[in-house]
Order: sequence, then structure tokens, then C-alpha cells
Amino acid sequence: MKTRIREFRELREWTQEQLAAMVGVTRQTILFLEKGKYNPSLRLAYKIAHAFKRSIEDVFSFQDEESALDTEV
Repeated sequence: MKTRIREFRELREWTQEQLAAMVGVTRQTILFLEKGKYNPSLRLAYKIAHAFKRSIEDVFSFQDEESALDTEV
């Protein structure tokens, strides 16, 4: 899954620590999300999108996973 977390965070000049505190996770979780090493729960995805005042679809891209599913069918 691709995310735009880093992009939106940097636009607001927030640190990973600040965003993590806003959504109730550790800085390492934000780091792993930004690097694509961790997929968030729906609740966490909502909290992050809400912090940025964006939709979940604006912040997270599921396109790569959907195209992979299409080829498996």
C-alpha cells in the first residue's frame, strides 16, 4: 500500500512524533507507514486521514493491491 502521509505531514511541518501523538501511536508506527512496511487498521487510517482533514482515499492508495487481485482471479 502506498501512502501520502509523509507528503501531507511535511506540508503541515509536523514531525513524525507530532502526528503519532495526534493519532495515538508511536513514532515508529508512522515511520513504518511512510515506508510502506505496515498497513494500518481501518481505525488508524481514519484517524490519520482525519488529522490531515482528508479522505482515507487521499492518504492511502490501494490501487497496487487491487491490480494484483485482478490478476489472481
